[in-house]
Amino acid sequence: MPRKRKLLSQLSALQNTSSFPQINAVEQLNTTPGADPSPKSSKYFMIEKKNSPQLREDFFNQPCVSLAKSFLGQILVRKLPDGRELWGRIVETEAYLGGEDEASHSKGGKQTERNAAMFMKPGTLYVYQIYGIYFCMNVSSQGQGAAVLLRSLEPLQGLDAMRELRRASRKAPSRLLKDWQLCNGPSKLCQAFGIDKAFDQRDLTQDDAIWMVPGQDPPGEQDVVATTRIGIGNRGEWAQKPLRFYLRGNRFVSVVDKKTEREMAARGHSPGS
Repeated sequence: MPRKRKLLSQLSALQNTSSFPQINAVEQLNTTPGADPSPKSSKYFMIEKKNSPQLREDFFNQPCVSLAKSFLGQILVRKLPDGRELWGRIVETEAYLGGEDEASHSKGGKQTERNAAMFMKPGTLYVYQIYGIYFCMNVSSQGQGAAVLLRSLEPLQGLDAMRELRRASRKAPSRLLKDWQLCNGPSKLCQAFGIDKAFDQRDLTQDDAIWMVPGQDPPGEQDVVATTRIGIGNRGEWAQKPLRFYLRGNRFVSVVDKKTEREMAARGHSPGS
């Protein structure tokens, strides 16, 4: 009997001095009946999104056309004053090449108070107003006066907040917007993300209210449609240059070029191949 009591005493001491109390505590967080037993349900496994791999200066520091294509699939993040975060995947862009580009605000290399952001370091926001009401958002690239227009986003997070912002920006009462209608256009995405002239000249690599993070599945060349830009009027040959890029088959794109897509299919360029 003394030997048995000694063994029990040793076992009890070993249990009380276990080197894994933190693991046991975390496991207990997930033992609530009906709860998700996976670690993702525990606050200890949640990661602050602002600490996610933010796109830095080297990403934005590339030629305009290259940047316009590279934006596709990346994630735009907007943090609202109340702390809510809006996430959207970039699915459509347009490149504006600077001085030589007749459709660019910086054509001829002319720098003004309005377009100053186009001449700033790559990754600087250029936000301008159209029709005295709506805003459009661009990001500067390599090249004097060159920038990329963000045309459409695929909403990922904060869709209810996006609807609130879109509703507040429209004067007349309107029906509830569907997901694909929230950000399928340059002015719509600015409304949905609460972006106005106050964001002009902000740095996407430094700002606490707006930034970008890498997308999970970068598209391949066969997934990207290159076609003409929209709404640039009579700009000669520049109106026909394929400087608009979008993700093929994505329903959040503002305008689909069926002819170009058919030509791609005829050449054997099927999406995801």
